[in-house]
Amino acid sequence: MSITLRTYTFLDSLQPQLASFIGKTARGFLPLPEMASLFVEIAPGIAVNQVTDVALKAADVAPAIQIVERAFGLLEVHAEDKGAVMSAGRAILNDLGLEESERVKPRIATKQIIRSIEAYQAQIINRNSKGMLILPGDSLFILETSPAGYAAFAANEAEKAADVKLVEVRPFGAFGRLWMSGSESEIDSAAAAALAAIEGISGVES
Repeated sequence: MSITLRTYTFLDSLQPQLASFIGKTARGFLPLPEMASLFVEIAPGIAVNQVTDVALKAADVAPAIQIVERAFGLLEVHAEDKGAVMSAGRAILNDLGLEESERVKPRIATKQIIRSIEAYQAQIINRNSKGMLILPGDSLFILETSPAGYAAFAANEAEKAADVKLVEVRPFGAFGRLWMSGSESEIDSAAAAALAAIEGISGVES
């Protein structure tokens, strides 16, 4: 079976909102803030079962997310020990016969900022999100990435850089999606950090 490494990204310290969001939405073992985390996305999706098995046998890590779709599969593992997470990652790469440099280089599919959002639009977003509430007058940053898994990395780096609210992040599927809200200046800072994080990842052009 030929496997494509779509996402391979290490988060050195899960930020509080992202860790809490994963804890609220994931079906696996819930991470805590400041834990290290690894997101691995592959194609075809069914092979993520093999990836999970390798990671858990190689290191003392816990999985929060395992999503198996027809096209793509996503795994997240985390631990307090950064070395354990990195060991799990190395084991995955060795088993797949791949190098980190062979991951797909992410691209930004969509980026936009809506300033001073209207109350009705805020209500619509809040009904469909699982994170923090966006309030009328907030600014909203929206990002779409391909591959999808990199949306989590963008969310984490944006949260490090600015005082913003994590409204929603979806690091799986055809595109990854991120919504963050806050004041205009903080959203500008968060957007800059998220975009720089994505643009700074090396890999193979898809």
